[in-house]
Amino acid sequence: MNVPNTLTVLRVIMIPFFVLFMLGDITSVDKYIALGIFIAASLTDTLDGYLARKNNQVTNFGKFMDPLADKLLVCAAMICLMDLDRLPSWIVIIIISREFIISGFRLIAADNGIVIAASWWGKAKTISQMIMIILLVADFGGVFDMIGQVMIYLALVLTVVSLVYYIAKNKQVLKMQN
Repeated sequence: MNVPNTLTVLRVIMIPFFVLFMLGDITSVDKYIALGIFIAASLTDTLDGYLARKNNQVTNFGKFMDPLADKLLVCAAMICLMDLDRLPSWIVIIIISREFIISGFRLIAADNGIVIAASWWGKAKTISQMIMIILLVADFGGVFDMIGQVMIYLALVLTVVSLVYYIAKNKQVLKMQN
């Protein structure tokens, strides 16, 4: 297994540890340990993609697992934040629904020989979600809480915009199902 794929697998392995420290209430510094794990896992996302492209190590495993690992990490974090009453459930439902819709859309496209590349909107959505999660997990208070609240709605808007963009840009995929 190459380094980018190892980083992707490591990101998946980090998820249960993140959840344990987010919800486990083991020590008084749990949220900071969870925050460190989430940041480290988020950085592996950037690093694995960079290394895969730089070293020409893009694999089918990586193409499948990298976005899945991202979705698992972000969804696990949002569900934890919802459980801790830091993120409204309706927002989590919309964001997770978008992920299922796009994943299904990509499967239909792939079945018809079409590859749907990541867009700027999708990348902005992911970055905004990760920043939102970092701020909500950190729970520093004051201005950080206000920024966290703004990030919740920015992430929500970018989630919906990226969904509409992917479908509009690739509407030929919908026509294939008729």
